[in-house]
Amino acid sequence: MAQCVQSVQELIPDSFVPCVAALCSDEAERLTRLNHLSFAELLKPFSRLTSEVHMRDPNNQLHIIKNLKIAVSNIITQPPQHGAIRKLLNDVVSGCQPAEGLVANVITAGDYDLNISATTPWFESYRETFLQSMPASDHEFLNHYLACMLVASSGEAEPMEQFSKLSQEQHRIQHNNDYSYPKWFIPNTLKYYVLLHDMSAGDEQRAESIYEEMKQKYGTQGCYLLKINSRTSNRASDEQIPDPWSQYLQKNSVQNQESYEDGPCTITSNKNYDSNLLSLDGLDNEVKVDGLPNNFRTHPLQLDQPIESSNNVDGPDHVKSASSLHETKKANSGIIHGACLTLTDHDRIRQFIQEFTFRGLLPHIEKTIRQLNDQLISRKGLSRSLFSATKKWFSGSKVPEKSINELKNTSGLLYPPEAPELQIRKMADLCFLVQHYDLAYSCYHTAKKDFLNDQAMLYAAGALEMAAVSAFLQPGAPRPYPAHYMDTAIQTYRDVCKNMVLAERCVLLSAEILKSQSKYSEAAALLIRLTSEQNTWKGMDSDLRSALLLEQAAHCFINMKSPMVRKYAFHMILAGHRFSKAGQKKHALRCYCQAMQVYKGKGWSLAEDHINFTIGRQSYTLRQLDNAVSAFRHILINESKQSAAQQGAFLREYLYVYKNVSQLSPDGPFPQLPLPYINSSATRVFFGHDRRPADGEKQAATHVSLDQEYDSESSQQWRELEEQVVAVVNKGVIPSSFHPTQYCLNSYSDNSRFPLAVVEEPITVEVAFRNPLKVPLLLTDLSLLWKFQPKDINGKDNEEVRELVTGEPEMIGTEVISEFLINNEESKVARLKLFPHHIGELHILGVVYNLGTIQGSLTMDGIGALPGCHTGKYSLSMSVRGRQDLEIQGPRLNNTKEEKTSITYGPDRRLDPIITEEMPLLEVFFIHFPTELLCGEIRKAYVEFANVSKCPLTGLKVVSKRPEFFTFGGNTAVLTPLSPSASENCSAYKTVVTDSTSVCTALTSSASSVDFGIGIGSQPEVIPVPLPDTVLLPGASVQLPMWLRGPDEEGVHEINFLFYYESVKKQPKIRHRILRHTAVICTSRSLNVKATVCRSNSLEDEEGKGDNMLVFVDVENTNTSEAGVKEFHIVQVSSSSKHWKLQKSVNLSENKDAKLASREKGKFCFKVIRCNEREGATQSSEKYTFADIIFGNEQIISSASPCADFFYRSLSSELKKPQTQLSMHTEKHSVEDAVSLIQKCNKVDLNIVILWKAYVVEDSKQLILEGQHHVILHTIGKEAFSYPQKQEQPEMEPLKFFRPENTTATSRPSLEQLSNLIKTSLHYPETFNHPFHQKSLCLVPVTLLLSNCSKADVDVIVDLRHKTTSPEALEIHGSFTWLGQTQYKLQLKGQEILSLQLKACFVHTGVYNLGTPRVFAKLSDQVTVFETSQQNSMPALIIINNV
Repeated sequence: MAQCVQSVQELIPDSFVPCVAALCSDEAERLTRLNHLSFAELLKPFSRLTSEVHMRDPNNQLHIIKNLKIAVSNIITQPPQHGAIRKLLNDVVSGCQPAEGLVANVITAGDYDLNISATTPWFESYRETFLQSMPASDHEFLNHYLACMLVASSGEAEPMEQFSKLSQEQHRIQHNNDYSYPKWFIPNTLKYYVLLHDMSAGDEQRAESIYEEMKQKYGTQGCYLLKINSRTSNRASDEQIPDPWSQYLQKNSVQNQESYEDGPCTITSNKNYDSNLLSLDGLDNEVKVDGLPNNFRTHPLQLDQPIESSNNVDGPDHVKSASSLHETKKANSGIIHGACLTLTDHDRIRQFIQEFTFRGLLPHIEKTIRQLNDQLISRKGLSRSLFSATKKWFSGSKVPEKSINELKNTSGLLYPPEAPELQIRKMADLCFLVQHYDLAYSCYHTAKKDFLNDQAMLYAAGALEMAAVSAFLQPGAPRPYPAHYMDTAIQTYRDVCKNMVLAERCVLLSAEILKSQSKYSEAAALLIRLTSEQNTWKGMDSDLRSALLLEQAAHCFINMKSPMVRKYAFHMILAGHRFSKAGQKKHALRCYCQAMQVYKGKGWSLAEDHINFTIGRQSYTLRQLDNAVSAFRHILINESKQSAAQQGAFLREYLYVYKNVSQLSPDGPFPQLPLPYINSSATRVFFGHDRRPADGEKQAATHVSLDQEYDSESSQQWRELEEQVVAVVNKGVIPSSFHPTQYCLNSYSDNSRFPLAVVEEPITVEVAFRNPLKVPLLLTDLSLLWKFQPKDINGKDNEEVRELVTGEPEMIGTEVISEFLINNEESKVARLKLFPHHIGELHILGVVYNLGTIQGSLTMDGIGALPGCHTGKYSLSMSVRGRQDLEIQGPRLNNTKEEKTSITYGPDRRLDPIITEEMPLLEVFFIHFPTELLCGEIRKAYVEFANVSKCPLTGLKVVSKRPEFFTFGGNTAVLTPLSPSASENCSAYKTVVTDSTSVCTALTSSASSVDFGIGIGSQPEVIPVPLPDTVLLPGASVQLPMWLRGPDEEGVHEINFLFYYESVKKQPKIRHRILRHTAVICTSRSLNVKATVCRSNSLEDEEGKGDNMLVFVDVENTNTSEAGVKEFHIVQVSSSSKHWKLQKSVNLSENKDAKLASREKGKFCFKVIRCNEREGATQSSEKYTFADIIFGNEQIISSASPCADFFYRSLSSELKKPQTQLSMHTEKHSVEDAVSLIQKCNKVDLNIVILWKAYVVEDSKQLILEGQHHVILHTIGKEAFSYPQKQEQPEMEPLKFFRPENTTATSRPSLEQLSNLIKTSLHYPETFNHPFHQKSLCLVPVTLLLSNCSKADVDVIVDLRHKTTSPEALEIHGSFTWLGQTQYKLQLKGQEILSLQLKACFVHTGVYNLGTPRVFAKLSDQVTVFETSQQNSMPALIIINNV
């Protein structure tokens, strides 16, 4: 139980005090009424004695009484109505609420920290009122009148006669059978005569004389002169006199109760309530109707009509009665009690009570106890023994013990007043009232046995109850508290006697006693026993009693040594429920709120929902609308496990409450709504127009849209592309102010800067909603909430900063979504647009909408729909308008030490765009753009560029990581005529018709790579778009051709294009804009080309020039038949090089038709010669010579677009490397130079372009596809491929640990490279006839040609001596000898050809190999000799014939 102000040792004596009646004359009553008090009320603050009192017990032992209190009340002849008592108790509880600002106790139990009110003053007030308002009954005498004060005024004409009348009236009330109420203790009631004298108006001498007369007649012990009203009431305001009555009267009067709206009862106003104060003890109020004398017929707890409990708090009757009561309260609040009394008068009243108790009441009680004791002793010998013997005679010697359930109270068994059993009970009660607990206990114990023997269960229960209390209160505690007495008494009262009032008194007393002994568990069990729903009190459910007892049980659980927190919370919930049934809304709300501390956040979601729902309803009933909204909000925002129907009910209740709240302040700010959930961090902001859908063959650039998923890799690629083009525009340097353009802001983008938006271009905000409920939510009139700070053209703030929350369309246009349905447990995004019409700073604050549910989805529970509130696609049941803010937390900072050690977050500005001035806006459309290509296939498409803004744009460029995929054509495109046949065949190439005689002979042309945007140090990825006049005016559009070439690898390719453009008028904030496009191309296999170049043996060609090579080209058709390609035709092979060109085709077969069916392979051989100096080296180093060998009747001009474009694009990766070797001649040659020169001898700069046509059958039509493949040949003898080779992963080798040698050896060329410095060739007759019979020695002239392949001087050693390493070698060479010098030392200039005239000497006929000379070479100016034997040519065979 909760802590109480009084201990149980103080509570019980104060609850059972001697009762004294008061009977006043009209004049005496008038004197007290001058103080706004009745006589009984006048005495109330002084009714406790301030000193100890002594009396003697029957054994003549002195007995001390401490803190004795007496109860004086006016005589009432009608017992109180139970309904009236119940209403009084209701009012007492509702009027006592926790004090504002009261600091609650914090109890820590386990994981719980609970704020709990340690005291429950409402319970104490209830208990005090309950005990005082108990009606007197026949089975006990504790609240029977012991004495009667007869009060008359000294101002009456005949005071003594008035005393006689009052005495007769008292006698009539006590002894006349017409009056069953009130109850009197003994027939011989003490009468005490009190003469009231008004000091301010009365004659004091007369009063004294009358008092003397009274003493003569009634004795000095039986009368008293009480002087009051020492001052007049009109002087009351002169000095402040304390008002001791207010704590008794204001606290307890009905008119001064607070919060009538909490009460469940409709109060019926009557004249009694209007004119009188109703005191809490229920027995001490003298009621006077219209000034007539008191007729004793009406009790203050008498109602004019039965009370009907009504829970309709908002009913008109209640409002009227409550308002009238508040008016009464206001009228009474200014009343001063005891206005005519001085402090001396206070002392006189206190002295009067002392005198009355000492001289009148206590001697009377002492005498009565002695008389009762004597009677009992005298009767014990005869009556009791005779009575016992009679019982034994008829019923046997021993009364069998019976259980309580077997014992039945004989309703007819009523003891006569003089019955000895009742005399014992009377004596016990008297002893109890004067705190003689030892004697009281023995008397109660004796009476208990007698009553049980007689089966008088009501009497027995009463005796058991008081015996238990007496045993507990005995000084020195000679015996333990007999709790089983109380249990038996409670069970008897409740089950046998059906008297819940007495049972409740037992429980209240016993629980206090158990609490004082720290037996909280037993106390709780006792309290709970009396709270079952079936218990009734005179036919009316006592919910108030159950609520209070359950609350006390809860406090028992929390006050245990090991607090039982969950039991506390559970019983607080039960108490709250019963409080609610009893109409005590505030107490119900308090109980639920205290219990919520335990259930909150522990995962008991259903319990939390129930508590929150109840808190919401109670708060709403009490008009605590903010609390109600908060509670309902909690139900909705937690992950609810309720059924759909229950969630629907919760939601509608919330909407209903919210609507009432919003109606209180219709012009106030929008309230925050809890539903649906908004994932703020997932908010995305998109700047710009939506992408246009594809229109036939026209396909808009993909650009950026909210439909695209974020991909970090892709985002990085776009960033690199933009940096690339910005660097090119800014002459290779990225400006420090550059930031990548971000059209779509999300949680992955860099949102630390204010984003820039362009005026007149929409801003789309994607808000991610989630409906956590199992019922659909309907949002209507959904739009963005924003504020805007306009600026003028110069960027200065306007003087007036306007927060345009509801929206001004001339500044910012706002899109409104009329209906947005989110199904149950669905996540859904809404895209809301703003249209800025003015420059300035925009701040997007959140969303504003009407929240509602769909009518008919679930049944309503008691709350009617509001008709006609919405018309639309869905039928809306009820809706409230509110807002939700978009608050996005920035990324956590983790750069500095301070940031790492603390938790700080950076800003996220994605919702705070700056609106800038107009900018051009480009739209790009692709026409006839393919989605499928063969590898290497060339296709022509068109690109349309449109400026849809009001500003001209310029500087249009496109950048891509795959420049080899597309071209707009080079500068030569306009110079090349388009042949009729090309247009007939719809060919993408420029072609020229040729005659058949030139087949297999190369046709040459030349082109500069600069014309195609490729040059040393340039960025091949950045391609300017050739706009006419380089400017695109507002509203204008232009179509340009675009050639595409399928990538060499098969599969799906994503190719990113980034279009860059600027405004003609430079803007300070946005320097450029971009447009993105991602093309997806699926390529399938076509041809694989493999080529090898090797040196030709002959040193001279047809033109007499040396230095020629052979190129072998293998072409394989790798296309599978699924693609529908019937066959490939090789139509042309072209070469492109700065130094070499194709000369002719070396046909290995006579078949000139180069067709390849599926999986077929063809082999071609071509002769390559060096370009003429005028064609190559003397001109610009960027000039390339193109040579075409045609296999058909049309020449494709390979040096023109698009053939040359794609060729140069494929070369771009090679050309990006700066060629610094050319400038090295002027410097001193080092070893590295030598190496590079040697390596150059092996290098060739030759590129082969294979042009083909493919015949495809599709839908019974034959289509001709065209394409080209490139093979770049770098090294002699090394194979090159048109398709990228897969790198095989090398096997893992074990790690080797070694110490690096400290050598500074330079890189050394390989033997293969060194052996190619000099090319040798022998010129001699194939057959030689010699007459050996004439001349035995045959001399044959042989010319040895030495060709220097490098550009440096080379020292050459020619050694003609035969190697005689083994006999086999002699056999191979045969027996011939070189005549003349056996070794030559020569020097060859760069690329010089030298001939040596040699002579071979033969002695026999036969076939001889002349290829025996060994040639050694080294660079002339090198100290280090890289001298290596040079490669021999093929075997040089000569036949020697004898003639």
